[in-house]
Amino acid sequence: MKKTILAISVLGSVIAFAQEKPSQVKEKQIEGVVITKTKKAVEQKADRTIFDFSEQSHLNNGNVLEGIKKLPGLVSTDIAGMMYQGKMLDVYLNGRPLNISSNELNSFLEGMPANSVERIEVITQPGAEFPATSGGAIMNIITNKNANRYLTATYSGNYNFSHEDKLRSRTSNSLNLNARNKLFGWQLSIGQNYRESMLNTNQDDLMLSNTDRVGRGYFAKSGLTFDLGEDRLLLNYDIYHNKNDNYTSSNGLADILTQKDPDIYREVSFDAFDAANTNNLRQEAVATYQVRFDDKQKKLDFQFGYTKSDSKFGQDNIFRRGIFTDSNLAETYDFSAGSVLENSSDMQVANFKVDYSQPLKILDDGKVSFGGLYEKQNFDTESKGLTNLEYQRQTASTYLEFQAKLKKFDFIAGARAENYDISGVTRLMDDDKLVQADLIPFNKFKLFPNASVQYNVMKQVYALANYNKKINLPSISALNPNNSTFQGPNTQVTGNPFLQPTIFDNYEVKISAFDYAFIGYSVSNAKNQVAQIIRREGKNIFNEQVNISNMKIHNFNVGLPIPFMIFTKQLSEIMKFDFNPDKINFMYLYAGYQKHDINNLKNNGFWIFNLMTQILLPKDIKLTANYSYLTPRAGYFYFTAEKPFNNSVDITLTKKFLDNRLTVSIFGNDILNGQVMQIRTNNPSGGESLFIRTKYDSRNFGLSVNYKIPTKNKLAKEDANILNSKKEETGGVMQQGQ
Repeated sequence: MKKTILAISVLGSVIAFAQEKPSQVKEKQIEGVVITKTKKAVEQKADRTIFDFSEQSHLNNGNVLEGIKKLPGLVSTDIAGMMYQGKMLDVYLNGRPLNISSNELNSFLEGMPANSVERIEVITQPGAEFPATSGGAIMNIITNKNANRYLTATYSGNYNFSHEDKLRSRTSNSLNLNARNKLFGWQLSIGQNYRESMLNTNQDDLMLSNTDRVGRGYFAKSGLTFDLGEDRLLLNYDIYHNKNDNYTSSNGLADILTQKDPDIYREVSFDAFDAANTNNLRQEAVATYQVRFDDKQKKLDFQFGYTKSDSKFGQDNIFRRGIFTDSNLAETYDFSAGSVLENSSDMQVANFKVDYSQPLKILDDGKVSFGGLYEKQNFDTESKGLTNLEYQRQTASTYLEFQAKLKKFDFIAGARAENYDISGVTRLMDDDKLVQADLIPFNKFKLFPNASVQYNVMKQVYALANYNKKINLPSISALNPNNSTFQGPNTQVTGNPFLQPTIFDNYEVKISAFDYAFIGYSVSNAKNQVAQIIRREGKNIFNEQVNISNMKIHNFNVGLPIPFMIFTKQLSEIMKFDFNPDKINFMYLYAGYQKHDINNLKNNGFWIFNLMTQILLPKDIKLTANYSYLTPRAGYFYFTAEKPFNNSVDITLTKKFLDNRLTVSIFGNDILNGQVMQIRTNNPSGGESLFIRTKYDSRNFGLSVNYKIPTKNKLAKEDANILNSKKEETGGVMQQGQ
């Protein structure tokens, strides 16, 4: 009986997901017959999980952040960033780190339409080829498309709305153009978005606020490719511009300074109104030269990249007024603080890297890869004319990695050596005096080994064990001493320029079957983990960044696909069925358990549940439902969740028209309006616990349209991806984000 149950479970995985999802990724003409290589909705590899966004309507409507939150095993919060299967994520865009986190990262991802993303790779086991600064894991967002020999165009549009206290609209439009002539190939992707949203907060009953947010974003991505014999030159230029306006009404209790020398504070019950604006401009330029050899598995790449990101944030107080609570005379308080915050930052990153790989006879088969990277980063911040942070980092690194096969075993062993030189100064005004201090220098040489072994139990069933050592440098947004979020009369939000890098030792064991079913356990030992704390002194709330000296993150996770036909058909009949995931009803179950062990802190673990169901309706209409839930009363760094971070139901109805060139979807996200962040703080230095509640207008409904204009010749040969391309796989198709 046990063998029968096991066979049915494994078979269910095969029939539901082993087949690949049709999509025009690669076409080859052979005597008038078109052979199309397909791609999968979810694909698990030894070192990563790949989620296809381009063909999944429940992921590619709305913005990128909304789509990411639907991925099974991913937890995203405003207070602690993103984690996937227990590992802190370093977020990359087309193979390059964004170098932003928390609220800035969320704003950036909200400004990207989800239909501009082709796929997302979550690299859970980054090897020596990846920078050691990747930390626990990497989420690589890939936005590029394929180019054809003839001009093609794809339009994507989206409209959705929310209706909490009033109607708020969100729109996005994008256009992707691809073409090639006799001299070169080119691609251009442009888009815009407009989004209205609402945010309600309650900070320990000291301040309650309602914020109307209006965001506007624009992006353009361009690429050129030149074939120079067997070699290839790739040129890319990308630009992202986001502008956000926030209008905040707030009320609460605050201690107001009413007299100096001696200082006298009085409690006031206040009402206030503030207007804030953010203006971000990010530009990236990359040049890649790829040397190719007769042996297609032998590769040499040279790449130079430059990134410049400017950010401005300002907040103006229109009025603050109220009544002093210590008087029976109804004394009023009426004041306008004017310009509360006037901050800006400038980041510049330049890097040059070389990667080489070739086959090598090791045991039955093998490969050797090595290369180097030099990177220089400057980051300056300014507050009301004072340059209060000057940060410099230089990183020089090299790596060597071997891959080998022996019968049913695959081995990877490598190491990356990195030398860091980090320095800088910070400044502040204290009693009208300028105080300057040097940052804690970090000038060290470190070695980061990695090793993994995979055993091929049977066809498409693997057992894997992995170890790697990584480092995570504090993000520039965590270092930034300026406040880049709303500041009220009793709230202070700052970065910490004295944060130290985090060192990770990551261990994982995992069994995967047929790309989709898996079970695994991982643990990360972290030294100097960067975390956020919120503390209260009197009637003032302070939001700060700190280092946790030592902590462990334990994570157990399991995923299982279940095709519904196993309940209605006999096994012999199922074996004869010609399966296509687009043509069957199925359910995908994910469950993960995570626990944060922090010294002198008792944290409860929490469960993450995700259920995704596809049901085929009449008239070829596809219904996709997604449910996410994270158990409450759980410890998440220095916070305890009183309500689940994830508690949402999303439903999408999709139909294709015009020979599948036109895709129309209607959708509802968080239709039960259960998405809320409600936490209780755990201050590591003691003191009373705070209550924080944040609620967005996450329930929204909308319409999404995607139209692929047919090519001039359906058998037109495709070029490789050229928008931020990195490498070639064997066979000449470029692989992104390595």
